[in-house]
Amino acid sequence: MKDYTDIIIAPVITEKSATNAQNNVYTFKVAKSAAKNEIKWAVEKAFNVHVVKVNTLNTKAKDKRVGRYTGQTKTYKKAIVTLKDGETIEI
Repeated sequence: MKDYTDIIIAPVITEKSATNAQNNVYTFKVAKSAAKNEIKWAVEKAFNVHVVKVNTLNTKAKDKRVGRYTGQTKTYKKAIVTLKDGETIEI
């Protein structure tokens, strides 16, 4: 079995994720190969909370330009985790 540090890469810090955090919904970057039950296990183990629901999505690469050079942003898997009422994560 993987360690939870292999599954959870980093929290996603945006205005939307900060607003959702007030409603016990947190967003994380996770490993591409991670399944929903593995993500649930990793969040419960890492933060000592109870997870109610896990939603996942794969982000798409966006085209970016710097001067005359073009490239793309990296793709990653995002997990949106809902916690049991009354529990929070300090990020």
